[in-house]
Amino acid sequence: MVNTDELSSHERDRDLAVQKHSVHTLVFRSLKRSHDFFVSDQGLLPPVLKEAEKLRKSVKGVDQYGPVISIVEERKRKAAAEGPLHRNDAVTKIETEGVSTAGLETSLSLFIGNKQLTPVVYPDTTTKSSTALALPAKKLSTMPKPKWHPPWKLHRVISGHLGWVRCVALEPGNEWFATGGGDRLIKIWDLASGTLKLSLTGHVGSVRGVVVSGRHPYLFSCGDDRQVKCWDLEYNKVIRHYHGHLSAVYGISLHPTIDVLVTVGRDSVARVWDMRTKANIHTLTGHTNTVGSVLTSASNPQVITGSHDSTIRLWDLAAGKSITTLTNHKKSVRALASHPDLYMFASGSTDNIKQWKCPKGEFIQNLSGHNAILNALAVNQDGVLVSGADNGSMHFWDWRTGYNFHRVQTLVQPGSMDSEAGIFAMAFDLSGTRLITCEADKTIKIYKEDDDATEESHPVDWKPDILKRRRF
Repeated sequence: MVNTDELSSHERDRDLAVQKHSVHTLVFRSLKRSHDFFVSDQGLLPPVLKEAEKLRKSVKGVDQYGPVISIVEERKRKAAAEGPLHRNDAVTKIETEGVSTAGLETSLSLFIGNKQLTPVVYPDTTTKSSTALALPAKKLSTMPKPKWHPPWKLHRVISGHLGWVRCVALEPGNEWFATGGGDRLIKIWDLASGTLKLSLTGHVGSVRGVVVSGRHPYLFSCGDDRQVKCWDLEYNKVIRHYHGHLSAVYGISLHPTIDVLVTVGRDSVARVWDMRTKANIHTLTGHTNTVGSVLTSASNPQVITGSHDSTIRLWDLAAGKSITTLTNHKKSVRALASHPDLYMFASGSTDNIKQWKCPKGEFIQNLSGHNAILNALAVNQDGVLVSGADNGSMHFWDWRTGYNFHRVQTLVQPGSMDSEAGIFAMAFDLSGTRLITCEADKTIKIYKEDDDATEESHPVDWKPDILKRRRF
Protein backbone atom coordinates (compact mmCIF):
# COMPACT_ATOMS: atom_id res chain seq x y z
CA MET A 1 0.00 0.00 0.00
CA VAL A 2 1.44 3.40 -1.14
CA ASN A 3 1.83 6.01 1.52
CA THR A 4 -0.08 9.23 0.76
CA ASP A 5 2.64 11.30 2.40
CA GLU A 6 5.16 10.01 -0.16
CA LEU A 7 2.84 10.96 -3.08
CA SER A 8 2.31 14.42 -1.79
CA SER A 9 6.08 14.90 -1.37
CA HIS A 10 6.67 13.81 -5.02
CA GLU A 11 4.06 16.27 -6.25
CA ARG A 12 5.62 19.07 -4.24
CA ASP A 13 9.05 18.29 -5.73
CA ARG A 14 7.60 18.32 -9.28
CA ASP A 15 5.91 21.67 -8.71
CA LEU A 16 9.12 23.11 -7.37
CA ALA A 17 11.03 21.81 -10.44
CA VAL A 18 8.55 23.48 -12.79
CA GLN A 19 8.56 26.73 -10.91
CA LYS A 20 12.33 27.03 -11.12
CA HIS A 21 12.09 28.31 -14.76
CA SER A 22 10.57 31.63 -15.82
CA VAL A 23 7.88 32.00 -18.47
CA HIS A 24 10.44 33.57 -20.85
CA THR A 25 12.69 30.49 -20.57
CA LEU A 26 9.81 28.10 -21.17
CA VAL A 27 8.60 30.01 -24.22
CA PHE A 28 12.13 30.11 -25.66
CA ARG A 29 12.49 26.33 -25.19
CA SER A 30 9.18 25.75 -26.94
CA LEU A 31 10.32 27.89 -29.87
CA LYS A 32 13.60 26.05 -30.11
CA ARG A 33 11.86 22.65 -30.17
CA SER A 34 9.54 23.86 -32.95
CA HIS A 35 12.50 25.20 -34.95
CA ASP A 36 14.46 21.93 -34.62
CA PHE A 37 11.41 19.98 -35.69
CA PHE A 38 10.83 21.90 -38.92
CA VAL A 39 14.39 22.93 -39.80
CA SER A 40 14.81 20.16 -42.34
CA ASP A 41 12.00 21.59 -44.51
CA GLN A 42 12.99 25.21 -44.03
CA GLY A 43 14.49 25.85 -47.49
CA LEU A 44 12.13 23.71 -49.55
CA LEU A 45 9.45 25.36 -51.65
CA PRO A 46 6.04 23.78 -52.07
CA PRO A 47 5.62 21.72 -55.27
CA VAL A 48 4.38 23.57 -58.35
CA LEU A 49 1.09 22.40 -59.81
CA LYS A 50 1.35 22.24 -63.60
CA GLU A 51 -2.35 22.96 -64.09
CA ALA A 52 -2.21 26.06 -61.87
CA GLU A 53 0.94 27.36 -63.57
CA LYS A 54 -0.60 26.87 -67.01
CA LEU A 55 -3.74 28.70 -65.92
CA ARG A 56 -1.66 31.57 -64.49
CA LYS A 57 0.28 32.00 -67.75
CA SER A 58 -2.86 31.94 -69.87
CA VAL A 59 -4.56 34.56 -67.69
CA LYS A 60 -1.45 36.75 -67.80
CA GLY A 61 -1.20 36.38 -71.59
CA VAL A 62 -4.80 37.43 -72.14
CA ASP A 63 -4.40 40.33 -69.73
CA GLN A 64 -1.20 41.77 -71.24
CA TYR A 65 -1.34 40.66 -74.88
CA GLY A 66 -5.08 40.33 -75.42
CA PRO A 67 -5.33 43.01 -78.17
CA VAL A 68 -2.67 41.34 -80.36
CA ILE A 69 -3.24 37.62 -79.74
CA SER A 70 -5.85 37.41 -82.48
CA ILE A 71 -3.54 39.24 -84.92
CA VAL A 72 -0.67 36.86 -84.17
CA GLU A 73 -2.88 33.78 -84.60
CA GLU A 74 -4.24 35.11 -87.89
CA ARG A 75 -0.71 35.73 -89.22
CA LYS A 76 0.32 32.20 -88.18
CA ARG A 77 -2.59 30.74 -90.11
CA LYS A 78 -1.73 32.83 -93.17
CA ALA A 79 1.91 31.77 -93.00
CA ALA A 80 0.87 28.11 -92.75
CA ALA A 81 -1.53 28.48 -95.70
CA GLU A 82 1.07 30.20 -97.92
CA GLY A 83 3.48 27.34 -97.44
CA PRO A 84 7.23 27.18 -96.81
CA LEU A 85 8.13 29.00 -100.07
CA HIS A 86 6.54 32.27 -99.05
CA ARG A 87 7.91 31.93 -95.52
CA ASN A 88 11.45 31.57 -96.87
CA ASP A 89 10.93 34.68 -99.00
CA ALA A 90 9.86 36.62 -95.92
CA VAL A 91 12.91 35.42 -94.00
CA THR A 92 15.18 36.38 -96.91
CA LYS A 93 13.61 39.86 -96.95
CA ILE A 94 14.36 40.30 -93.25
CA GLU A 95 17.99 39.22 -93.85
CA THR A 96 18.41 41.84 -96.58
CA GLU A 97 17.18 44.50 -94.13
CA GLY A 98 20.06 43.70 -91.78
CA VAL A 99 18.58 41.17 -89.33
CA SER A 100 20.19 37.72 -89.14
CA THR A 101 17.67 34.85 -89.00
CA ALA A 102 20.02 32.06 -87.91
CA GLY A 103 18.12 30.03 -85.35
CA LEU A 104 15.01 32.22 -85.35
CA GLU A 105 11.81 30.76 -84.03
CA THR A 106 9.26 33.49 -84.71
CA SER A 107 9.13 36.81 -86.56
CA LEU A 108 6.10 38.94 -85.82
CA SER A 109 5.02 42.29 -87.19
CA LEU A 110 2.37 44.05 -85.12
CA PHE A 111 -0.16 46.48 -86.52
CA ILE A 112 -1.93 49.27 -84.64
CA GLY A 113 -4.49 50.98 -86.82
CA ASN A 114 -2.78 51.62 -90.15
CA LYS A 115 0.74 51.87 -88.67
CA GLN A 116 3.15 48.96 -88.90
CA LEU A 117 5.60 48.50 -86.05
CA THR A 118 9.12 47.13 -86.33
CA PRO A 119 9.26 43.30 -86.62
CA VAL A 120 9.76 41.66 -83.24
CA VAL A 121 12.33 38.88 -83.69
CA TYR A 122 12.82 36.22 -81.03
CA PRO A 123 16.12 34.34 -81.23
CA ASP A 124 16.36 30.65 -80.39
CA THR A 125 18.50 30.56 -77.26
CA THR A 126 19.11 26.84 -77.55
CA THR A 127 21.38 27.15 -80.60
CA LYS A 128 24.81 28.71 -80.47
CA SER A 129 24.40 30.23 -83.94
CA SER A 130 21.73 32.67 -82.79
CA THR A 131 22.81 36.30 -82.79
CA ALA A 132 21.33 38.92 -80.49
CA LEU A 133 19.77 41.98 -82.03
CA ALA A 134 21.93 45.10 -81.91
CA LEU A 135 20.51 47.62 -79.41
CA PRO A 136 21.12 51.35 -79.90
CA ALA A 137 23.88 52.66 -77.69
CA LYS A 138 22.57 54.57 -74.67
CA LYS A 139 23.56 58.20 -74.76
CA LEU A 140 25.58 59.11 -71.71
CA SER A 141 24.33 62.06 -69.68
CA THR A 142 26.96 64.77 -69.76
CA MET A 143 27.31 67.97 -67.80
CA PRO A 144 27.46 71.00 -70.11
CA LYS A 145 30.75 72.86 -70.08
CA PRO A 146 30.42 76.40 -68.73
CA LYS A 147 30.75 79.37 -71.02
CA TRP A 148 33.87 81.47 -70.53
CA HIS A 149 33.28 84.83 -68.86
CA PRO A 150 35.96 87.45 -68.21
CA PRO A 151 36.63 88.28 -64.54
CA TRP A 152 35.24 91.47 -63.09
CA LYS A 153 37.30 94.23 -61.48
CA LEU A 154 36.60 97.39 -59.49
CA HIS A 155 36.09 100.38 -61.75
CA ARG A 156 34.88 103.25 -59.54
CA VAL A 157 34.10 104.02 -55.89
CA ILE A 158 31.45 106.67 -55.20
CA SER A 159 31.16 108.28 -51.75
CA GLY A 160 28.33 110.54 -50.76
CA HIS A 161 25.92 108.80 -48.44
CA LEU A 162 26.29 109.33 -44.70
CA GLY A 163 24.89 105.91 -43.79
CA TRP A 164 24.69 102.37 -45.08
CA VAL A 165 23.65 102.28 -48.75
CA ARG A 166 20.68 99.91 -48.80
CA CYS A 167 19.16 99.94 -52.32
CA VAL A 168 19.80 100.84 -55.96
CA ALA A 169 17.68 101.24 -59.09
CA LEU A 170 18.60 101.94 -62.72
CA GLU A 171 16.82 104.45 -64.92
CA PRO A 172 15.26 102.92 -68.08
CA GLY A 173 17.41 105.16 -70.29
CA ASN A 174 20.60 103.83 -68.63
CA GLU A 175 21.87 107.36 -67.99
CA TRP A 176 21.57 107.61 -64.21
CA PHE A 177 20.79 105.49 -61.17
CA ALA A 178 19.25 106.13 -57.76
CA THR A 179 20.38 104.87 -54.35
CA GLY A 180 18.83 105.02 -50.90
CA GLY A 181 20.55 104.69 -47.57
CA GLY A 182 20.53 104.89 -43.82
CA ASP A 183 20.94 108.68 -43.99
CA ARG A 184 17.26 108.87 -45.09
CA LEU A 185 18.29 110.32 -48.46
CA ILE A 186 17.66 109.22 -52.03
CA LYS A 187 20.56 110.24 -54.23
CA ILE A 188 20.62 110.25 -58.02
CA TRP A 189 23.98 109.71 -59.71
CA ASP A 190 25.23 110.00 -63.27
CA LEU A 191 26.14 106.51 -64.45
CA ALA A 192 28.93 107.52 -66.82
CA SER A 193 30.82 109.94 -64.55
CA GLY A 194 29.62 108.91 -61.08
CA THR A 195 28.79 112.52 -60.13
CA LEU A 196 25.88 113.41 -57.87
CA LYS A 197 22.95 114.98 -59.71
CA LEU A 198 20.25 115.25 -57.06
CA SER A 199 19.36 114.44 -53.44
CA LEU A 200 15.75 113.85 -52.40
CA THR A 201 14.73 114.33 -48.78
CA GLY A 202 11.44 113.26 -47.24
CA HIS A 203 11.87 109.92 -45.51
CA VAL A 204 12.27 109.88 -41.73
CA GLY A 205 13.87 106.43 -41.64
CA SER A 206 16.35 104.37 -43.63
CA VAL A 207 15.42 104.08 -47.31
CA ARG A 208 15.19 100.34 -48.02
CA GLY A 209 13.91 100.25 -51.58
CA VAL A 210 13.82 102.40 -54.71
CA VAL A 211 12.48 101.69 -58.19
CA VAL A 212 12.15 103.86 -61.30
CA SER A 213 9.12 103.58 -63.56
CA GLY A 214 9.72 102.94 -67.24
CA ARG A 215 6.25 104.16 -68.23
CA HIS A 216 5.96 107.34 -66.12
CA PRO A 217 8.36 110.04 -64.87
CA TYR A 218 8.02 108.58 -61.37
CA LEU A 219 10.37 107.18 -58.77
CA PHE A 220 8.99 105.06 -55.92
CA SER A 221 10.67 104.55 -52.57
CA CYS A 222 10.02 102.76 -49.28
CA GLY A 223 11.75 102.62 -45.95
CA ASP A 224 11.89 101.78 -42.27
CA ASP A 225 9.47 104.61 -41.55
CA ARG A 226 6.61 102.46 -42.98
CA GLN A 227 6.15 104.97 -45.79
CA VAL A 228 5.83 104.25 -49.50
CA LYS A 229 6.29 107.42 -51.59
CA CYS A 230 5.83 108.32 -55.24
CA TRP A 231 8.18 111.05 -56.48
CA ASP A 232 7.50 113.12 -59.60
CA LEU A 233 10.91 113.52 -61.23
CA GLU A 234 9.79 116.52 -63.25
CA TYR A 235 9.27 118.52 -60.05
CA ASN A 236 11.38 116.36 -57.64
CA LYS A 237 8.52 116.29 -55.16
CA VAL A 238 6.43 113.64 -53.46
CA ILE A 239 3.02 113.49 -55.12
CA ARG A 240 1.54 110.34 -53.51
CA HIS A 241 1.77 108.36 -50.29
CA TYR A 242 0.65 104.74 -49.94
CA HIS A 243 -0.47 104.08 -46.35
CA GLY A 244 -1.12 100.62 -44.96
CA HIS A 245 2.05 98.86 -43.86
CA LEU A 246 2.21 98.18 -40.13
CA SER A 247 6.00 98.03 -39.93
CA ALA A 248 9.16 98.71 -41.91
CA VAL A 249 8.92 98.24 -45.69
CA TYR A 250 11.89 96.24 -47.02
CA GLY A 251 11.18 95.77 -50.72
CA ILE A 252 9.38 97.41 -53.61
CA SER A 253 8.70 96.42 -57.22
CA LEU A 254 6.76 97.85 -60.15
CA HIS A 255 4.65 95.73 -62.46
CA PRO A 256 6.14 96.08 -65.97
CA THR A 257 2.87 96.39 -67.89
CA ILE A 258 0.11 97.64 -65.58
CA ASP A 259 0.00 100.52 -63.09
CA VAL A 260 0.49 98.35 -60.04
CA LEU A 261 3.02 98.63 -57.22
CA VAL A 262 3.97 95.78 -54.85
CA THR A 263 5.67 96.36 -51.49
CA VAL A 264 6.79 93.89 -48.82
CA GLY A 265 8.04 94.30 -45.29
CA ARG A 266 8.28 93.26 -41.67
CA ASP A 267 4.52 92.84 -41.27
CA SER A 268 4.84 89.50 -43.19
CA VAL A 269 2.59 90.56 -46.08
CA ALA A 270 2.93 91.85 -49.61
CA ARG A 271 0.67 94.76 -50.46
CA VAL A 272 -0.50 95.50 -53.99
CA TRP A 273 -1.26 99.17 -54.66
CA ASP A 274 -3.01 100.96 -57.48
CA MET A 275 -0.38 103.48 -58.57
CA ARG A 276 -2.83 106.28 -59.35
CA THR A 277 -5.65 105.90 -56.79
CA LYS A 278 -3.33 104.78 -53.93
CA ALA A 279 -5.82 101.98 -53.15
CA ASN A 280 -4.57 98.80 -51.48
CA ILE A 281 -5.89 96.32 -54.07
CA HIS A 282 -4.66 93.13 -52.40
CA THR A 283 -2.94 92.17 -49.19
CA LEU A 284 -1.08 88.95 -49.98
CA THR A 285 -0.99 87.03 -46.71
CA GLY A 286 0.60 83.65 -46.07
CA HIS A 287 4.18 84.25 -44.97
CA THR A 288 4.87 83.80 -41.26
CA ASN A 289 7.90 86.08 -41.01
CA THR A 290 9.42 89.18 -42.57
CA VAL A 291 9.12 89.35 -46.36
CA GLY A 292 12.46 90.66 -47.57
CA SER A 293 12.32 90.54 -51.36
CA VAL A 294 9.79 90.76 -54.17
CA LEU A 295 9.77 90.31 -57.96
CA THR A 296 7.09 91.25 -60.47
CA SER A 297 6.65 89.91 -63.99
CA ALA A 298 4.35 90.50 -66.93
CA SER A 299 3.56 86.76 -67.18
CA ASN A 300 2.50 84.32 -64.49
CA PRO A 301 3.48 84.22 -61.74
CA GLN A 302 3.19 88.00 -61.73
CA VAL A 303 4.39 88.35 -58.13
CA ILE A 304 7.12 86.33 -56.37
CA THR A 305 8.08 86.93 -52.75
CA GLY A 306 10.91 85.60 -50.60
CA SER A 307 10.61 85.56 -46.84
CA HIS A 308 12.64 85.04 -43.68
CA ASP A 309 10.39 82.05 -42.97
CA SER A 310 12.61 80.30 -45.58
CA THR A 311 9.81 79.99 -48.15
CA ILE A 312 9.17 81.50 -51.57
CA ARG A 313 5.62 82.14 -52.69
CA LEU A 314 4.28 82.54 -56.22
CA TRP A 315 1.11 84.64 -56.34
CA ASP A 316 -1.90 84.94 -58.61
CA LEU A 317 -2.22 88.71 -58.93
CA ALA A 318 -5.79 88.68 -60.22
CA ALA A 319 -7.14 86.51 -57.39
CA GLY A 320 -4.75 87.77 -54.71
CA LYS A 321 -3.93 84.22 -53.64
CA SER A 322 -0.83 82.07 -53.40
CA ILE A 323 -0.34 79.62 -56.28
CA THR A 324 2.72 77.75 -55.05
CA THR A 325 4.87 77.71 -51.93
CA LEU A 326 8.50 76.63 -52.43
CA THR A 327 9.95 75.20 -49.21
CA ASN A 328 13.34 74.01 -50.46
CA HIS A 329 15.41 76.60 -48.62
CA LYS A 330 16.41 75.96 -45.02
CA LYS A 331 17.31 79.55 -44.12
CA SER A 332 15.88 83.03 -44.71
CA VAL A 333 15.41 84.01 -48.36
CA ARG A 334 16.76 87.55 -48.53
CA ALA A 335 17.36 87.93 -52.28
CA LEU A 336 15.54 87.18 -55.53
CA ALA A 337 16.61 87.90 -59.12
CA SER A 338 14.83 87.18 -62.40
CA HIS A 339 16.72 86.38 -65.59
CA PRO A 340 16.28 89.17 -68.18
CA ASP A 341 15.76 86.77 -71.09
CA LEU A 342 14.90 83.31 -69.73
CA TYR A 343 11.64 82.41 -68.00
CA MET A 344 13.51 81.69 -64.77
CA PHE A 345 14.50 83.25 -61.47
CA ALA A 346 17.04 82.65 -58.70
CA SER A 347 16.74 82.84 -54.93
CA GLY A 348 19.55 83.36 -52.46
CA SER A 349 19.85 82.05 -48.92
CA THR A 350 22.61 81.08 -46.51
CA ASP A 351 22.33 77.40 -47.46
CA ASN A 352 22.28 77.68 -51.28
CA ILE A 353 21.44 79.70 -54.33
CA LYS A 354 18.64 77.94 -56.15
CA GLN A 355 17.40 78.34 -59.70
CA TRP A 356 13.71 77.94 -60.54
CA LYS A 357 11.69 77.68 -63.70
CA CYS A 358 8.46 79.62 -64.13
CA PRO A 359 5.49 79.48 -64.11
CA LYS A 360 5.20 76.55 -61.68
CA GLY A 361 8.40 77.13 -59.75
CA GLU A 362 10.14 73.93 -60.83
CA PHE A 363 13.53 73.45 -59.19
CA ILE A 364 16.45 73.48 -61.65
CA GLN A 365 19.72 73.33 -59.72
CA ASN A 366 21.68 74.42 -56.67
CA LEU A 367 24.62 76.81 -56.77
CA SER A 368 26.63 75.88 -53.70
CA GLY A 369 29.75 77.46 -52.30
CA HIS A 370 28.84 80.97 -51.17
CA ASN A 371 28.65 80.22 -47.47
CA ALA A 372 27.51 83.55 -46.09
CA ILE A 373 24.36 85.58 -45.50
CA LEU A 374 23.33 86.55 -49.02
CA ASN A 375 21.68 89.94 -49.26
CA ALA A 376 21.61 90.52 -53.02
CA LEU A 377 21.50 88.76 -56.40
CA ALA A 378 21.82 90.18 -59.91
CA VAL A 379 21.75 88.61 -63.40
CA ASN A 380 22.69 90.07 -66.79
CA GLN A 381 21.93 89.06 -70.38
CA ASP A 382 25.22 87.14 -70.78
CA GLY A 383 24.22 84.63 -68.12
CA VAL A 384 26.38 86.04 -65.31
CA LEU A 385 24.79 85.67 -61.89
CA VAL A 386 26.34 87.62 -59.02
CA SER A 387 25.68 87.03 -55.32
CA GLY A 388 26.65 89.56 -52.65
CA ALA A 389 26.98 88.71 -48.98
CA ASP A 390 27.02 90.32 -45.57
CA ASN A 391 30.76 89.75 -45.19
CA GLY A 392 31.64 91.67 -48.38
CA SER A 393 32.24 88.62 -50.59
CA MET A 394 30.92 88.44 -54.15
CA HIS A 395 30.69 85.28 -56.23
CA PHE A 396 30.25 85.32 -59.99
CA TRP A 397 28.43 82.30 -61.47
CA ASP A 398 27.68 80.96 -64.93
CA TRP A 399 23.88 80.82 -64.99
CA ARG A 400 23.55 77.72 -67.19
CA THR A 401 25.96 75.40 -65.42
CA GLY A 402 26.25 76.95 -61.96
CA TYR A 403 30.04 77.21 -62.27
CA ASN A 404 31.64 79.76 -59.94
CA PHE A 405 34.16 81.40 -62.27
CA HIS A 406 35.23 84.39 -60.15
CA ARG A 407 35.29 85.60 -56.55
CA VAL A 408 35.83 89.10 -55.21
CA GLN A 409 36.26 90.38 -51.64
CA THR A 410 35.25 94.01 -51.39
CA LEU A 411 37.61 96.49 -49.72
CA VAL A 412 36.30 99.12 -47.31
CA GLN A 413 37.08 102.76 -47.91
CA PRO A 414 39.84 104.34 -45.78
CA GLY A 415 38.61 105.18 -42.31
CA SER A 416 36.09 102.34 -42.15
CA MET A 417 36.33 99.20 -40.05
CA ASP A 418 36.87 95.84 -41.72
CA SER A 419 33.52 94.68 -40.35
CA GLU A 420 31.83 97.27 -42.57
CA ALA A 421 32.62 95.20 -45.67
CA GLY A 422 29.05 94.21 -46.39
CA ILE A 423 26.98 94.25 -49.56
CA PHE A 424 23.30 95.15 -49.20
CA ALA A 425 22.13 95.53 -52.82
CA MET A 426 23.41 95.21 -56.36
CA ALA A 427 22.18 95.69 -59.90
CA PHE A 428 23.51 95.47 -63.44
CA ASP A 429 23.01 98.41 -65.75
CA LEU A 430 20.79 97.83 -68.77
CA SER A 431 23.76 96.90 -70.97
CA GLY A 432 24.91 94.26 -68.50
CA THR A 433 28.50 95.51 -68.61
CA ARG A 434 28.59 97.40 -65.30
CA LEU A 435 27.69 96.13 -61.86
CA ILE A 436 26.65 98.60 -59.13
CA THR A 437 26.93 97.50 -55.50
CA CYS A 438 25.65 99.24 -52.35
CA GLU A 439 27.80 98.62 -49.33
CA ALA A 440 28.03 99.03 -45.58
CA ASP A 441 31.09 101.33 -45.73
CA LYS A 442 28.71 104.06 -47.10
CA THR A 443 30.09 103.73 -50.64
CA ILE A 444 28.73 102.71 -54.02
CA LYS A 445 31.13 100.61 -56.08
CA ILE A 446 30.95 100.04 -59.82
CA TYR A 447 32.54 96.92 -61.31
CA LYS A 448 33.20 96.14 -64.95
CA GLU A 449 34.64 93.28 -66.96
CA ASP A 450 38.41 93.04 -67.28
CA ASP A 451 39.07 93.92 -70.93
CA ASP A 452 42.60 92.48 -70.83
CA ALA A 453 41.50 89.01 -69.72
CA THR A 454 41.48 86.15 -72.24
CA GLU A 455 40.64 82.47 -72.11
CA GLU A 456 44.37 81.72 -71.92
CA SER A 457 45.09 84.10 -69.05
CA HIS A 458 41.98 83.08 -67.08
CA PRO A 459 41.09 79.52 -68.17
CA VAL A 460 37.93 77.74 -67.06
CA ASP A 461 38.99 75.45 -64.23
CA TRP A 462 35.98 73.21 -64.53
CA LYS A 463 35.46 69.58 -63.55
CA PRO A 464 32.09 67.87 -63.95
CA ASP A 465 30.53 67.25 -60.56
CA ILE A 466 27.97 64.46 -60.84
CA LEU A 467 26.65 65.00 -57.34
CA LYS A 468 26.11 68.73 -57.79
CA ARG A 469 22.62 68.62 -59.25
CA ARG A 470 20.90 67.41 -56.13
CA ARG A 471 17.15 67.19 -56.52
CA PHE A 472 16.00 69.30 -53.60
